[in-house]
Amino acid sequence: EVQLVESGGGSVQAGGSLKLSCVSSGSRYCMGWFRQVQGKAREAVAAMASGGWSGYADSVKGRFTISRDNAKNTLYLQMNRLSPEDTGLYYCAEGRYEAYCGREDEDFEVWGQGTQVIVSS
Repeated sequence: EVQLVESGGGSVQAGGSLKLSCVSSGSRYCMGWFRQVQGKAREAVAAMASGGWSGYADSVKGRFTISRDNAKNTLYLQMNRLSPEDTGLYYCAEGRYEAYCGREDEDFEVWGQGTQVIVSS
C-alpha cells in the first residue's frame, strides 16, 4: 500500500514562498495537493498526471507550481506570492488513475497526514 508523507509547511508572511514535498513509496497514478481551512470543505489545489499533465485551482494559477520527481518518488508544490487566504492544512493524495486527475476527494484514494501552512498579513 502506498504511503504519503508531506513536509515543508510552516509560517510565512504574505508575499513569501514555501515548497511542500510529498514522499511516496512509489506511484504511477495521478498525484495531487489539496488544502483544508478550518470550517470549510477540503479543496483541490493542484494535480499532476503520470504523463505530465497538470491542473490548478483558479485561486493559485500563476503562483503555485506542481512537479514530481519519479526517480525520487516525490511530489512537490512550489508556492509563491502567498497570501493569508492560502492558509490551511495541505494534503498530498494519490489518485485512482494514471492519466486522469479529478478535483474531488473521491477521485483520490490515498492521503497523507497533512502539513500546515500559515500565512500572516
